Amino acid sequence: MVYGIPPPSYRLPDATHVGRVRLQVADLQRSIDYYERVLGLRIAARGDDTATLTAHGSDRPLVELHEKRGIAPAPRRGAYGLYHFAVLLPTRADLGRFVAHLASLGIRLGAADHWVSEAIYLTDPDGLGIEVYADRPREEWQVRGRELAMSTDPLDLESLVSAAGGTEWTGAPAGTTIGHVHLHVGNLEQAEAFYHAALGLDKIVWGYPGALFLSAGGYHHHLGTNTWSPGPSASDDQAHLIEWELVVPSASDSADVAGSLERAGFETRNESGTWTVRDPWGTQLRIGARM
Repeated sequence: MVYGIPPPSYRLPDATHVGRVRLQVADLQRSIDYYERVLGLRIAARGDDTATLTAHGSDRPLVELHEKRGIAPAPRRGAYGLYHFAVLLPTRADLGRFVAHLASLGIRLGAADHWVSEAIYLTDPDGLGIEVYADRPREEWQVRGRELAMSTDPLDLESLVSAAGGTEWTGAPAGTTIGHVHLHVGNLEQAEAFYHAALGLDKIVWGYPGALFLSAGGYHHHLGTNTWSPGPSASDDQAHLIEWELVVPSASDSADVAGSLERAGFETRNESGTWTVRDPWGTQLRIGARM
């Protein structure tokens, strides 16, 4: 299948993927309890006010929690910045086990069939949005012209639980990754200028109301952007996304990305071999190899 619109100049390598997300939370232990008990992640490292979480059987960092006491929860209608980060499970059966696990805990959830994936939506103790999902095989994805077809339909939860085959959830399995990040932005044209024209992501879905989805390598999206929040940008006295990572194959690739951003007028910083940049609404992105 051929779909998507490549950027006008620099294009990210096909092997580009999302790395860890760093979150500011009000109570580290409360958040650890939630991410272990509900999401099934495990602590890989912990300091006085930080913790790094991974899947079981993996050392790949997925979520990094940073405690700042006294902060407010994320606004109910969202701030510019995080809409949700998305935990990608390896198989549909894993997602079915996760759904049954949530039911056993009595956790309230949202759910959607996006055609390219099946997704569960949660909110952490600080009001930060989380998606947990599994992809459908690429050969089942549909294309309309140059655009990948995505929607938000009711999800068949019974079918998902049946796919688990009666086996129990024992935590996020090896192979679990952060599949994508979805951000509130103030303007889709500015988001396209930054993330598509300057950063080098392909446009994949642009007909979805109030949203733009972008990726590398033909994925349905590594990044979603939407204008569904009135803003303003998240402040330092609120729970929020501190930064998210985009992992490229090599150090020379990360330097190429920084060069493209600089040529487009966006300031980057080189920090020990990784590059950081802020989008027009202040959300920080870190770009590097093998982070």
